[in-house]
Amino acid sequence: MSEIKVNKISPRTACGTTTLGDSGDTFTIPAGVSITNNGTASGFGATGSASWNTTVKTGDFTAVAGEGYFVNTTSGEIDVTLPAGSPGAVVAVKDYAKTWDTNNCILISNGSEKIGGSTNNAILSTEGLAVTLIYIDSTQGWLVTDDGNQSVASTNPFIVATGGTITTSGNDKIHTFTGPGTFTVCTAAISAANNLVSYVVVAGGGGGGRDRAGGGGAGGYREVKSPVTPYTASPLDGYPSSPNRITVEATSYSVVVGGGGAGGNTSPNFNGTNGVNSSFSTITSAGGGGGMTSNTTSPKGGGFDGGSGGGGGGSNPSPHSPPAGAGNTPPVSPSQGNPGGEGQDGGNSRGAGGGGAGAAAVNSSTTPSSAPGGGAGVSTEISGGAVTRAGGGGGTGTNPPTGGAGGAGGGGAGGNPAGTAGTINTGGGGGASCQTTGAAGGSGIVIIRYKFQ
Repeated sequence: MSEIKVNKISPRTACGTTTLGDSGDTFTIPAGVSITNNGTASGFGATGSASWNTTVKTGDFTAVAGEGYFVNTTSGEIDVTLPAGSPGAVVAVKDYAKTWDTNNCILISNGSEKIGGSTNNAILSTEGLAVTLIYIDSTQGWLVTDDGNQSVASTNPFIVATGGTITTSGNDKIHTFTGPGTFTVCTAAISAANNLVSYVVVAGGGGGGRDRAGGGGAGGYREVKSPVTPYTASPLDGYPSSPNRITVEATSYSVVVGGGGAGGNTSPNFNGTNGVNSSFSTITSAGGGGGMTSNTTSPKGGGFDGGSGGGGGGSNPSPHSPPAGAGNTPPVSPSQGNPGGEGQDGGNSRGAGGGGAGAAAVNSSTTPSSAPGGGAGVSTEISGGAVTRAGGGGGTGTNPPTGGAGGAGGGGAGGNPAGTAGTINTGGGGGASCQTTGAAGGSGIVIIRYKFQ
């Protein structure tokens, strides 16, 4: 075997081309030898092929040209940012755990570069899929090759968003916030109609009062149903009222979920406190009004105003009709809630229930055998099934001692000696207590729904 040791091979003449061997010859590169290309390689059959990285990806990452990746979305959606495109660059991805149909793999282009001729992200949602993309030019950008069908990595024409707890119902995605957070629209829909989202915003319920006291009013309830999201909305659906619509764009929206008001236990008034407001974008729902005790002064026993009003407390001595707290305060259209009931004075003094989103509470004088219950809430299917929220808290008294029931939708019952708290994340008002601390109102909730496929 002959051996030639040189530092450079150049053509014999100025033709610019050097030929190694003849047709049929074989050149062997030993193990451990590296070849570095600082120029342009052609004819090697490497274009369109990827070298697979065997480290499984379980979170968002940026791809490198020439590599393929096994992407495991078992724990959630994964974003794959494509590298800056140059003609012939290749990237490949494979569904590692066959979960892309549940948690998608999202391809995100570099800057304003395109995927399949579109600047939108591409969603891979087929179970077990493997896709190779090659960057062609600035007109089409990255194109699918190996699968042979560009529609497999179709550019998503709908909203892509994050935030809260995400579930699906048919062709809709639902983001549920049980505490403060951010609803981030990563990509807006191509069609303007699909950027009109449905929402429910419920504030925290008011706390119930103590001592022949009124129940807490439900947190304010506001809802708009987008025409593109098919579900049965509550009677308070604000569509098509223009001021209540929210059409999103690619930006972040702050979400505030209000807590329930505390029950009354501070001498000498023993009044429940109002719930805390909830909000999403331009929509704010007011906290429910606190329930009043019989011991308050000026006005004696009157409930607090709020999203729904708190119940008036019993009054002693008579004559006096403790007024109810007003609902829909501050006023919005459609109304976000209803008033509480009026308390009963005299030796049979009893506190009234708090108002609910669907109905006002009745006055104590209409229920002589027991303290009155809270006003009913309203039902909506925005979260995928019918759920009733924003019921008022029940009132209580000493004669008779029976407490009023909580309003449907998370309202707490009034009681002697103790009432029941409003249910969390319903905005239900807290029940009034006769001998112990009034019950707290339930926290609110924010739900956002839109078409995603």
